[in-house]
Amino acid sequence: MVRPTPRTESGIPIEPVYGPQDLAGWDPAVSLGEPGAYPYTRGIHPTMYTGRPWTMRQYAGFGTAAESNARYHRLIEGGGTGLSVAFDLPTQMGHDSDAPLARGEVGKVGVAVDSVEDMRVLFEGIPLDRVSTSMTINAPAALLLLMYQLVAEERGIDPALLTGTVQNDILKEYIARGTYIFPPGPSLRLTADTFRYCRAEIPKWNTISVSGYHMAEAGASPAQEIAFTLADAVAYVRAALAAGMEVDAFAPRLSFFFVARTTLLEEVAKFRAARRIWARLMREEFGARDPKSLMLRFHTQTAGVQLTAQQPELNLVRVAVQALAAVLGGTQSLHTNSFDEAIALPTEKAARLALRTQQVLAHETDVPHTADPFAGSYAVERMTDEVEAAALALMRRVEELGGAVAAIEAGFQKGEIEANAYRIVREQEAGERVVVGVNRFALDREEPYEPLRVDPAIEARQCAALARLRAARDGAAVERELAALRRAAAGTGENVLPPMKEALRARATVGEVCGVLREVWGTYEPS
Repeated sequence: MVRPTPRTESGIPIEPVYGPQDLAGWDPAVSLGEPGAYPYTRGIHPTMYTGRPWTMRQYAGFGTAAESNARYHRLIEGGGTGLSVAFDLPTQMGHDSDAPLARGEVGKVGVAVDSVEDMRVLFEGIPLDRVSTSMTINAPAALLLLMYQLVAEERGIDPALLTGTVQNDILKEYIARGTYIFPPGPSLRLTADTFRYCRAEIPKWNTISVSGYHMAEAGASPAQEIAFTLADAVAYVRAALAAGMEVDAFAPRLSFFFVARTTLLEEVAKFRAARRIWARLMREEFGARDPKSLMLRFHTQTAGVQLTAQQPELNLVRVAVQALAAVLGGTQSLHTNSFDEAIALPTEKAARLALRTQQVLAHETDVPHTADPFAGSYAVERMTDEVEAAALALMRRVEELGGAVAAIEAGFQKGEIEANAYRIVREQEAGERVVVGVNRFALDREEPYEPLRVDPAIEARQCAALARLRAARDGAAVERELAALRRAAAGTGENVLPPMKEALRARATVGEVCGVLREVWGTYEPS
């Protein structure tokens, strides 16, 4: 029986042996350069982790702001160097906890934040001028960032000292995730307004994290992941340029968010190819001159979609391999998933083990002691070229359709991702792609496991807190600031973030602010 040729997740054949013939005509001076130098294939810093390790950022948030705050303190005490906030679905969709659509979802997949009061509790005792914070929020990203700034100002912290990232990547929501509110046009305006606002008010903040992670979780191959992510980034750059900004005024604050799978070699190749594509694109198409504009800086999260509820302890091994791929690929920050996330929200012990996985890589292996250790590998360099070529072909197709937004409206990216997801599932069902513990080496009977459960009474407590907030605040002031926001949103030249900030300062809620924008901009209905 002839065994089929193994292929990467992008469908590229994997040869049993690679050698010099696979890099015929390959010029390392053009394709590689040095670490910290154009085209940044080998990493964006000359020394990479030899100076300091990547940021160990653990994604967490559940229930109330107070419960999440307690988890953040324990993560920092355990050696975490950055926070990453998960918000519940009502917050992500711009609804208050007492909205009819929020029923049953409050605090379930993240923390409920209805107003600046919740944000204050969420970061109680956290040194905002010394801890880097990432917020995974998209459609209402500007609101949550402004709340964070308001809390810092209340403490007397200069916003110029705040560091972190707001995801703020709405285009991938239309492609793969679905937590959109407004149509693409107004959403891109809000993104560009955030770029302008942060340049003036919060200059160290990363204003967007263009995300391929959620596309990968929906089934995108590595080539699709970087192609569609970079195509979205091009749309954001064009939107900022159309708003009158200079490319080197905002491009250094762009960042990216990718997945790390267990297919270690292709993942390393993917990260290296993405850096090279972005550097050339920014220099050759957009004329960027600041080296920081050319550097693709990215956060990585290990692949949640590859975790299994069967034999969940195996996920510890998967996460370690995925994390190693991210580190070998040159990530700037990393979140390692907990082994029990395929079952429920992670327990505290599981979250601690996930962080310890990164610490073992940083302190017990020799991987951080040299930059880009796979440079010159016949296999990895060939894969880097192949993933790059596949990604560029997809990016050209997006351009032929009129750019990322037009391609989204045509359903191109979504269709390509779904087709790839179907291929992977068929391969798993046929046994061609092994998932240990699921389609091979399964147990007859799984061992019982007690997951973390969110208290259903949280919803009632959040609703009661909202009622107290509305009763205690100056209602006339809230209406006045919301009216100012409405006028700004209805116009074309005014940045909506300053009036939005004043409405939040007056204790307007997430649902009220998003409600005003819904009135003016409408909501997106997929075709």
